[in-house]
Amino acid sequence: MTRGHLLVPALLTTGALVGGCTGASAEPERPAPAAAPAAATDTDDLPDRFTEQELNWADCPAPDSAQGDDGTSPTPLPDGADWECATLTAPLDYTDPDGETIDLAMVRARSEASGEDRIGSLLFNFGGPGGSGVVTLPAFGQDYADLRESYDLVSFDPRGVGASEGVRCLDDEQLDEYFAGDPAPRDRDEERAFLERLSAFAEGCDERSGALLPHLTTTATARDLDLMRQVLGDARLHYFGISYGTELGGVYAHLFPQRVGRAVFDAVVDPSGSSEEGAKGQARGFQLALDAYLEQCAESEDCPLGQDPDEAEDRLTELLSDLRADPMPTRDPDDRPLTEALAWGGIAQSLYSEDFWPYLTQGLDDALADVPDGTVLLALGDAMNGRNPDGSYTSLQSALTAINCADSNRRYDVDDVHDALDDFEDASEVFGPAMAWGLLTCSAWPVDGAAEHPDVSADGAAPILLIGTTGDPATPYEGTERMADALGDDVAVRLTYEGEGHGAYNSGDSCVRDATNTYLLTGELPEDGTTCD
Repeated sequence: MTRGHLLVPALLTTGALVGGCTGASAEPERPAPAAAPAAATDTDDLPDRFTEQELNWADCPAPDSAQGDDGTSPTPLPDGADWECATLTAPLDYTDPDGETIDLAMVRARSEASGEDRIGSLLFNFGGPGGSGVVTLPAFGQDYADLRESYDLVSFDPRGVGASEGVRCLDDEQLDEYFAGDPAPRDRDEERAFLERLSAFAEGCDERSGALLPHLTTTATARDLDLMRQVLGDARLHYFGISYGTELGGVYAHLFPQRVGRAVFDAVVDPSGSSEEGAKGQARGFQLALDAYLEQCAESEDCPLGQDPDEAEDRLTELLSDLRADPMPTRDPDDRPLTEALAWGGIAQSLYSEDFWPYLTQGLDDALADVPDGTVLLALGDAMNGRNPDGSYTSLQSALTAINCADSNRRYDVDDVHDALDDFEDASEVFGPAMAWGLLTCSAWPVDGAAEHPDVSADGAAPILLIGTTGDPATPYEGTERMADALGDDVAVRLTYEGEGHGAYNSGDSCVRDATNTYLLTGELPEDGTTCD
């Protein structure tokens, strides 16, 4: 799974990274239904109750636990503009537009532009798959405020996410136990326990959300985007996709090439490889980011892992091994200890952005102290897993698994994992084994997947700006070139950011920000192959 896990406090991609905790390899007990087929009624031909619906924009309610209740969103923009929320009704199955419907939560901040100064709405998807756009866009609204010069800023909770009938698989107590479990079994007994735990997760998804699961493909969400475009009154879709949002944008461009407006793909997903290739690429990407962190940490006399990067990684590996045998006490109000899996997730979460490296250093310093304390690493692991401060969980990880498994028809088994383990360990001793076991994510999923990988060929589409970061751990840089190839040479315009972290626009780099804003506001693209550093 090659999606990326952008963060927000609410953002995040990918199945491969968190896939070690979702799915199973046991055979389902009954034939699995198939994901809804791609062929569907064109959005323009939908019944009027969809295409002519009026959205009742109003004050936004407080985020609920499924979205991520951080207690601060939505927040006002710098000029004091408020966020408004509404609900869009879409067909649950676009091949049966007269059948059941699904309600999709939306958020916007209106532009004051009018006439020639107004371009339309700019729709955002922040990745996951599974991140709540209704929470994330307001959380990052200040970063995009300049774009309100010509656009309404709009985002949404995709189907199966957050307030859009977010997928549920286990209750909160069960999820605590689930995410704390070993991420990579090392003997047959551990394999058996691992598979039993993952099978229980898949069964829980089927029991709680089974009717929804066949309809969570990226193709269906791309059709939702086109319905939003139409209801919002735009002739073309102006779009900003990050991480998995780039795959969603690519699928949209394939389905509706003539309706692509000004579009930006940041932290670009590789749409061409297998789940195994994507997971292995992520293992290398996170190892690259870990190497960069260890190099920087070693330059400080206060680095808790020491001043030699190679020895520092050995010490980190030893810490994780110790946690496997002896979980570490924390100051968690629910008395949860820090396990290997939770620490592993916390380390990975910290590598999404250089801004989080100080928290990783603090967490390692506490964990390696004379009186070990795993509280900070536990909090970072909770962020990866979508655990709210009150102990409830967002729909993030459940939706991520459901969307990945609806899209991908590849089902791995334990033998596949054993065959791949050496290569994964060569890619990263820290991240490789768990990502290899993550290949089992969809093996016992109750719905068959749609395809080997998405089709994003977009002949005839308007130019799309692709932004790749050389040090991106979750969507490695080579994905940008592969997306460009898949879209078509006449479509893709590539911009490279030579830096660290997942996503370039919010990195603080003025070169990336200026090039992107100029394109979105004026239509002037940077030269293909431009580099920002």
